[in-house]
Amino acid sequence: MSSAALPAPLPAPALLQLIWLASPALPVGGFSYSEGLEAAVDAGLVTGEAAARDWLVDQLTLALGRADLPVLAQAFTAWQRHDVARITALNDWVRHTRESQELRQQAEQMGRSLVEWLRNSDARDDPRLATLAALAPAPTWPVAFALAAARSGAPAEAALQAHAFGWAENMVQAALKAVPLGQSAGQRILQALLERIPAVVESALACTDDDRQAFTPMLAILSARHETQYSRLFRS
Repeated sequence: MSSAALPAPLPAPALLQLIWLASPALPVGGFSYSEGLEAAVDAGLVTGEAAARDWLVDQLTLALGRADLPVLAQAFTAWQRHDVARITALNDWVRHTRESQELRQQAEQMGRSLVEWLRNSDARDDPRLATLAALAPAPTWPVAFALAAARSGAPAEAALQAHAFGWAENMVQAALKAVPLGQSAGQRILQALLERIPAVVESALACTDDDRQAFTPMLAILSARHETQYSRLFRS
């Protein structure tokens, strides 16, 4: 491949901002959720490394790739225009399509936490932050992440890759604790997820409103069961 065919590298400030947003250390509480995985372990559906890998690959493709990542891509563009009506509609869609109370609470809690993080950053004077904070009853995680990513100056594709990687790293850490698994197994699962992220992101960028969907019935059932699970490590 010639150098002319290579994509232009991200400027260092944009790249570092995305790394920051993808970090499990970002104080939004992503580490405290397993998104139904813990209930799947309790039900005997995920019993080892191979099952955990397949579960998370399916969740990446069928859940994140068809719902949150398309919302993020569309909200990213809407934030660039500060299109309040579009942003509100996307936020409402996320809330209304969360299939359990836990999953909705997660989306709202992480969205609120990112608002607070932005308020303590150089985004505090950005008029779009007031729009995000005013979303009722709460800003949701993918819509809030879209604003933070749009402010970085990175393109939408890189923003979606960062979001997907952050999700993957958090979910692998959840698998290490819930299954449980060793660190080497976790790295192999993370590698499997990373190999699939580019295609999932490409599909999400091309997703229209009519294509976007949130339909993962087994995940919804397990999430609802997790709400009353006798012993658990995670909030969802």
